[in-house]
Order: sequence, then C-alpha cells, then structure tokens
Amino acid sequence: MGDTRLPAVALSDAERLTLENWARRRSTAQGPAQRAQIVLACARGWNNTVVAARLGIERKTDSGHREFPAYGQL
Repeated sequence: MGDTRLPAVALSDAERLTLENWARRRSTAQGPAQRAQIVLACARGWNNTVVAARLGIERKTDSGHREFPAYGQL
C-alpha cells in the first residue's frame, strides 16, 4: 500500500507511543492531534492518497508531514 517514491517515516518506540497518546487524548488540541494521526499513518507506510481518504483530510494537508524529523523531534 505504500508508495516507494515517498520518504519513509521511521519512528522510535517512544515517539510512536507519544504520538499515539496525543492522537487519543481528548485534551490534545485538534491541530497537534491531527498531525499525530498523519505521522502515524505515514509511518504505517500509507501513501498520501490513502492517508487523506482514511483521515478525511485534503491530500495536500498530509503531504507536508512526511518530513517528520524536520517538524521536530519529540
């Protein structure tokens, strides 16, 4: 399901756990929670079209989150 032309998103166990907590927690603001969901989906190997369809977002919204380390380490 992943597109080999897209950069892989590699997460450590600690980063994955933190992002999963942010995505699930009700007190997390909507923006960071959605970014966490996008990064987790990209880490699963989904391409931008699949991520956008499954999360109900625009494809261009998700394409910028593949460069997760540039976004900031946790």
